[in-house]
Amino acid sequence: MAEQKTKPTEQSVESFLKNVTDEKVREDCFALIGLMQKVTGATPKMWGSGIIAFGKYHYKYDSGHEGDTCLTGFSPRKQHIVLYIMSDLSSYTALLEKLGKYKAGKGCLYIKKLADVDRNVLESLITQSVDSLKKKYPDK
Repeated sequence: MAEQKTKPTEQSVESFLKNVTDEKVREDCFALIGLMQKVTGATPKMWGSGIIAFGKYHYKYDSGHEGDTCLTGFSPRKQHIVLYIMSDLSSYTALLEKLGKYKAGKGCLYIKKLADVDRNVLESLITQSVDSLKKKYPDK
């Protein structure tokens, strides 16, 4: 089985965020840390070189592929802040309709700035996703 590329690191979240040059994006990152920490009860941890992650779970697919990944997280990128909503976004159509301005990929939301989305809706979306993952992949 292939080695998982994105894993927890010892890099400091604070030192990573010091390198985010756009002050508004950095402020949004700290707000997202507060929101995701509230939802998960987990301390932020760097995964790979650029993902701020919260919690983790062990998954195993029918194919036999398995590994560990975060419950939720985000990464400030050049064009967007990428929010990792680890469950299937198609399950959250009603919430996404109320979210605001975003783009979506498989399990990811792309936002320019936090002000573009409704924070209460975002919190509900993250909460439902985390709850769903905890039910699907309970700690053993």
